[in-house]
Order: sequence, then C-alpha cells, then structure tokens
Amino acid sequence: MSGLERHWYRLTPLHLILIPLSLIFRLLAALRRALYRAGLLHSERLPVPVVVVGNINVGGAGKTPLTLALAQQLIEQGKHPLIVSRGHGGDSVQPRAVMPDSDPVQVGDEPLLMARRGICPVWIGKDRAATARAGLQAHPQCDVVLCDDGLQHYRLQRDVEIAVIDGMRGFGNGWLLPAGPLREPVSRLRTVDAVVVNGGAVSPGQFAMQLEGALFHNQLDPSLTVGASHFIATKNHAVAGIGNPQRYFSHLEALGIRHTPHPFPDHHPYRAVDLAFADCDAILLTEKDAVKCAPFADARYWMLRVEARIDPALIAHILRKIAPHGR
Repeated sequence: MSGLERHWYRLTPLHLILIPLSLIFRLLAALRRALYRAGLLHSERLPVPVVVVGNINVGGAGKTPLTLALAQQLIEQGKHPLIVSRGHGGDSVQPRAVMPDSDPVQVGDEPLLMARRGICPVWIGKDRAATARAGLQAHPQCDVVLCDDGLQHYRLQRDVEIAVIDGMRGFGNGWLLPAGPLREPVSRLRTVDAVVVNGGAVSPGQFAMQLEGALFHNQLDPSLTVGASHFIATKNHAVAGIGNPQRYFSHLEALGIRHTPHPFPDHHPYRAVDLAFADCDAILLTEKDAVKCAPFADARYWMLRVEARIDPALIAHILRKIAPHGR
C-alpha cells in the first residue's frame, strides 16, 4: 500500500487537506459522465451485448475472478464470450490478442492470467471499443463482450453494468480521489445493474461472491499440485501484489498455513531480488503475481489458484438483460 493509500482507509490530517481536490475531482467525474449521457462526447455501441465488470474505487476488488466466472457460466448457457481489458500493467496500446505465452510486460498480468485459463478469447487495448471490434472480427462466433475493469470507460456503451465491492475494505473513508479511494461517489451504485459483494455482508438486492481455493501449483512443474497440508511444517513466505494483499494472507491463514507476509503494490513488476528471502522453504504466490515471476521461479515457488463462487441469480439476471428482446 502506497503512502497516499494509507490515508484512504482512515481519517488523517492529509485527508482533510486533500478534500478540496476531491470535490473538484467529483465535479469533473460527474461532468464527464453527463456529457456522455447527453451524447456530447462520442460513445460506441457494439453489434453484440456488452457486460462491464468494474468498481467505483481504486484497486482490486475481485473483478478478474468474477469476469472469469461469468465467462464460464455464459459458455455453459450456450454463449460465446470475448473478454476485453485495458491491459493495466502492460505497455501495449493498440488492440491485440493475449496468448498463454504472451509477455506480461506487454499485455499486463491480469489479461495474461485470464488467457492462460483458456476459457475464451482475451483481447487488450487502450480503446476498449476498438479492441472489442478487433476481437469480434477475429472471433466472429463471439456473441457477448465481457469488459474487465471498464465501469468508467463510457466511450463503450454497455447493456449491463456490474460493480464489485471489496467486502473487507468497503469504500475507505468515503471520499473521492485524491483524499479517498473512490473514482465515483457511492451513489453511482444506484445506477448499475448489479452490485456484487466480494467476501462481506450482502444487502438486499446485492449478489454475494466468495473466492475459494486450496490447491497450489508448482511454478516449475504446473502439473504438480499440493494441498495446504504440504506447507504446515515448512518455512513459508507469502507474496501478494494485488489490490488488497491482506485478503490473500487471510486466505492462507484460513487454510492453516503459517507464513511471513510480503505485500507489494498492485501490478508490481517483480524481479528475482524482490523474492530473495532468507530461511525460506516455500514462496506462496497469487495467480496474478505468478505470471510475472515465471522467468526466475525455482522449485520453491507455488501458486494458489482461486475461483469466484457467485450467487446463481447473477447469471440469470445478466441473461435477462442481454436477451435479444431487451436490446
């Protein structure tokens, strides 16, 4: 967590100093959205339904696991999804397909993670509308677009908006950037089609989501898998460069794995020296971090794969929204 982020989840003097800037940010965010809604800023509609998965605050809330879970469920319902992402953390700007052997420096860690799952095509690009069109042209069988982390990308029109809330951290101090972690005010949630709470209390009308996983894959030999009991008697170091590292550490604790936690900034570009821990038998990584550590991983590196378990009513809700008669 960066120095500024430490002030987002509590009230501090710095938070008070930044409030005027947050008020300006709120005004500009509202103005931008109003201009798109009025048609004064150009937006594009695709020939297939678009489902946007995003959040109103900075940092991870579980969008990528949810996107993967929705892609799988759409396939089970006879759909052919295409996942579109900005490719945060990568340096690609133009639309391009993400392959399992792509370089995370170019395509970003989360898109590479999704591509390696092999559920459906994954494309990245700064302009989500152009990226989606390129992906649909390359994969004409795709009949629905899942936009990972695009809630504020109003240039792409959408049929369904899903906002994910981190049930552990909530909305921090409730202020918009830079005094708080919010990109848009909490009132924005009243306008989305579904609110999904990741690991927390669910209010009426919201959908529950839990991240589950207890199987670790070895980085040198992905076919080698072990359960949590493998690490009971070892000296473990846990690494998490995600939006909420404590969620990963708490997950390991729930599995009964004692470890030394090492939080890193979200999308951290790992080097071998970052993980040169003394007195270490095992390095436990998130799936997102593992894709960037593969070039220097040794037999001590293990990746925990998690899946999102979501309320079955959510996919039914989405299917109703994207049905042909609803467009």
